[in-house]
Amino acid sequence: MRPSILLLGDSITQLSSSAEYGGWSAHLMDVYQRRADVLNRGFAGYNTDWLLHLLQTSERSDLLGLGKNVQLVCVFFGANDASDAQLNPRHHVPLDRYSSNLAEIVSACRQELGSDVKVVMICAPPVHHDSRLKYQKERYGDKATGDLERTLELSGQYAAAAKKVATDLDLPCLNIWHEMQQESKELDTYLSDGLHLSREGNLFVGSKLVDLIGTTWPEWAVTPCPHTKNFANSTSQCSGLTKSGPWHDHIDYKNPTSAFPRKQKKGEDN
Repeated sequence: MRPSILLLGDSITQLSSSAEYGGWSAHLMDVYQRRADVLNRGFAGYNTDWLLHLLQTSERSDLLGLGKNVQLVCVFFGANDASDAQLNPRHHVPLDRYSSNLAEIVSACRQELGSDVKVVMICAPPVHHDSRLKYQKERYGDKATGDLERTLELSGQYAAAAKKVATDLDLPCLNIWHEMQQESKELDTYLSDGLHLSREGNLFVGSKLVDLIGTTWPEWAVTPCPHTKNFANSTSQCSGLTKSGPWHDHIDYKNPTSAFPRKQKKGEDN
């Protein structure tokens, strides 16, 4: 069965399948086409508390992609957990509980998917204050408070906590809170409303994530075709993942069956 990559997260994960914003999960699908499926289990508005509640329901099997040969999981929470406790108590999760929740989510993945399942921790993104205030005014008009329920400082604290959990569990970590701020571009280039990813932000996360996966597990690195840059043709390479179906230029059109070995039925002679 073809391997699967499972994405667990909030709206930044749910929206990562967006064609309009060139989502980062779409970037993964491009790189791993015909080699691995990408299962988007992002839930807009969720924090780690709510994800753990969902894991206790009948949706647990679907949420964790049971039966779909999940071999890699990306855990991407924190944007909602990091909300200000007074201004947005609905989404806020205390820092210590957020850390323990992340560890519990990873534990659930290993319990259901196997202790050898690959897990990547992704930290919450930074917050661009001016863009966030602009979004607030555009959405709420005269009712806009001008108070920020999410800030760069708060998101930084939760990003640091996620990184520590990853270190404690010996997991690779993509700290986009830190890495975006190391770039020469302004943060609003990467954030469409000061919090969620823009098209360029999605490309940034997708590229960084693919690089991290390939560096951590070289057998999962996909080398694209040197001529077309396509990730799924006869000159693309990936040592650890088997492609689905023969490449079209490996099929003899005069004798196509030779490229499609028939599965031997039980009891048939060799």
